[in-house]
Amino acid sequence: MKILFNSALKKYHENKFIESELLCRKVLNKNINHFPSLNLIGILLIKKGKLQDARKALEKAIKINPKYIFAHYNMGNVLNLLGKSQEAIDSYNNAINLNPKFIDAQLNLGNIFQKSGQHKLAVNCYLKVLKIDPYRAEVHNNLGITFRELRDQKKAINHCKKAILINPKLAVAYNTLGVMFRELGEKQKAINHFRKAVKYDPKNLNYLYHLTNLKEDILDLHLKKSIHKLIKSKSLSKNNLAYGNLLLSKYEFYNGNYKKEFNYLIEGHKFFFESQYKSFENSIKYLNKLPKKIEELNFKELDEKIKIINNIKPIFIVGVPRSGSTLIEKIIASSSRKIPIGEEIGIIQNIFQKEIMSNKKSLNFYIENIKNILINQYNQRGLIKKNANFIFTDKSLENFFYIGLIKIIFPHAKVINCKRDPLSSIISIIKNNLNKIAWAHTTEYIFKYFDMYFQYIEYWNNLFPDFIYDLQYEKFVSNLEIESKKLLEYCKIPWNKECLEFYKRSDLISKTTSNLQIRKPINQDSLKKYEPYKKLLLQYADKYKWI
Repeated sequence: MKILFNSALKKYHENKFIESELLCRKVLNKNINHFPSLNLIGILLIKKGKLQDARKALEKAIKINPKYIFAHYNMGNVLNLLGKSQEAIDSYNNAINLNPKFIDAQLNLGNIFQKSGQHKLAVNCYLKVLKIDPYRAEVHNNLGITFRELRDQKKAINHCKKAILINPKLAVAYNTLGVMFRELGEKQKAINHFRKAVKYDPKNLNYLYHLTNLKEDILDLHLKKSIHKLIKSKSLSKNNLAYGNLLLSKYEFYNGNYKKEFNYLIEGHKFFFESQYKSFENSIKYLNKLPKKIEELNFKELDEKIKIINNIKPIFIVGVPRSGSTLIEKIIASSSRKIPIGEEIGIIQNIFQKEIMSNKKSLNFYIENIKNILINQYNQRGLIKKNANFIFTDKSLENFFYIGLIKIIFPHAKVINCKRDPLSSIISIIKNNLNKIAWAHTTEYIFKYFDMYFQYIEYWNNLFPDFIYDLQYEKFVSNLEIESKKLLEYCKIPWNKECLEFYKRSDLISKTTSNLQIRKPINQDSLKKYEPYKKLLLQYADKYKWI
């Protein structure tokens, strides 16, 4: 039996997976409790995409031998692929408890924490890996990505540079550095690093896409033919097919072929959504479940139940993407008060998504606990500061869902609703790949999301009149000084001319799609920018009253 199983292992390492599985099953025919064979079958079933079958095989292996470390590790892998993050975390921890030096389990655990926004936990995992093996270049890159999310740019850059010292051809580390230098406004450094990412991994069209966003002149005929050739090769992943189509859309844009450009954009988003479906699935389910949970809220009961925090005065900037929210946040934060910026931190959404998806009770039952977690996380981000009079910004646009809860938890909060011609915002979303937003990749989901937004704003305005400050983007950029003074008066923040000169700040960092635009003086160029595309969306005009 040992010889038979060793043969199965050998076939596996030779990538002869069918033969390996057949040999494993022969072993199990002789001994149904041979847990190493069950574990190997689990691995082979993962490769075939039969995740539920893999899970059953691994469960059997663990039941037979609860101390078999590799079965716990592979169970973590299959649960992670199934989108069951907490169960995957438990499985990886089981493997780590059996062997604290099992660095692959520690690394995958860190990756889950990073993906779910638990960045400090991710850092701890990655540092444990490096303590055992300091020359894991990809782990240094992961630390770079994580410290970027924690807004510690210095550590992020240092870890990416360490990754490159260990592996000078690690394309992903050059890409991470390119992203960070772009956010810092160091355009030429960003271009140089994206160039190297493309050099060392020329078939990764994501890197090329980043580069062309900064250096449009490389979009020549030769490159276009190369992209077409790659797409037709049928060997590209869906992620690469997505970026291939997005790149081809740029050629049509520069030629003024807006319909062709739009078709490439739609195709690119389709492939991108398919490539990220597992990670997007929970977000889509949450959006479907959220309205019912909000309808259940009893605000009178909440108001009586919750202990009010009197000294915290957050400014929430809400709306839909591409409506001028980044501009508004930078203006507010450039007042003489130097308010801490919480650009797109998603704290409220993450907390509520976790609670709503795992708890069947009404939010009224655990609102006090949510409030404490929320304040703790704002504190951890360094946003609640006495010298800023406890004022900070949170530009998580999806907070429009939670305005009623915000009013209860933070009675001194300000809420700014950024409005723009909706079709302009929608076209801008389609033209820009908002890669972390699940609903932003199909026109069906985009229009449904916008419809939810308009319904919720109307609902909260009726429930809490005069609580929300409506800011119309077109009016704002056309009357900058008057409108910015009105805005800061609402926020109870002093206005000065530096507010409108935020682009001169040396400490300006932006992770949004607008990171290049906000480094220039405010202008009205975007007001008519999307007119040629609007007729392409007229099919939705009769369906939604807000168009």
